[in-house]
Amino acid sequence: MQQPTSRRTRQRGVGLIEVLIAVLVMAIGLLGVAALQAAALRHSQSSLERSQAVVLSYAILDAMRANVVEARAGRYDMGMCADAGKPGADAAGGAQLRTADRSAWLAALRAELGAEACAQVRCTAVAGTDARDCAVTVRWDDSRGTGGSTRQQIRTVARV
Repeated sequence: MQQPTSRRTRQRGVGLIEVLIAVLVMAIGLLGVAALQAAALRHSQSSLERSQAVVLSYAILDAMRANVVEARAGRYDMGMCADAGKPGADAAGGAQLRTADRSAWLAALRAELGAEACAQVRCTAVAGTDARDCAVTVRWDDSRGTGGSTRQQIRTVARV
């Protein structure tokens, strides 16, 4: 009886199916990395806008501290999305400074956070002192960073 000779098969290369599976796995991985990068960029922009809103809030509070007479008189107060106001006639120049401060601040706010950005400044008297507690509220459109929530708002309170 004759035994069949066994043939040894050798693998000489990579099969087409193996190559296609490797390419598919790599493509899925690269798509995941691209999606992660896009999300990081979106959230980074949102974080930048939040930081700018805080910096701008402190900027108007510092301007109010520099013109403390007008600030304590409540003349820096403005409603949400109000304009800077008309310049007043004050011998000491406080009203002109206030108007210039508010105009420059609102221009910076819209330049940094978009044309739809608006703000509110409200100061209330502190009992028994000349000081005032001033709340600065900044609102802007953050739909790009939050993925749907269009309005973001930051409120900063400081004593002037």
